[in-house]
Amino acid sequence: MANSILIPLSDSISSRAVINFLSNLAVCPEDAEITLLHLFRQPSASEELMGKKFTAEMPSKAKAMLEHAKDLLVESGFNPNRIKISLITDLYATIADGIIDQCSNQDYDLIVIGRKHMSKAEEFVRGDVSVRLIRALKGSAVLVVKAE
Repeated sequence: MANSILIPLSDSISSRAVINFLSNLAVCPEDAEITLLHLFRQPSASEELMGKKFTAEMPSKAKAMLEHAKDLLVESGFNPNRIKISLITDLYATIADGIIDQCSNQDYDLIVIGRKHMSKAEEFVRGDVSVRLIRALKGSAVLVVKAE
């Protein structure tokens, strides 16, 4: 039975840390089905100020980022036929809501996410996606990779 692994990514230091971690991982089941996921949250006021051209370019940039992540995993020995790219353009209130929704649509054995260093104040105001996922995703393991 193949394991299924969900890897939510963005164009961030913490997402690059996830791909670097997996690329250097000595043990990964060859039959694992990997889904590289990018989803969008509702834009903040500052992002809306960037204009329609900026927001219109976001899906193509996200797709390129996912393709690059797949290429890096394939270069590290992962089976390209077992890596799926999923770009969700529906808007979610938060990234955590989107990941939880995707996990409710398909069972994943493992979710691998990146986490950047946040101050206690940032964590209080913005919340911590990794903690929310650990609490919400029963029956799935959550691996948190800290970015330097």
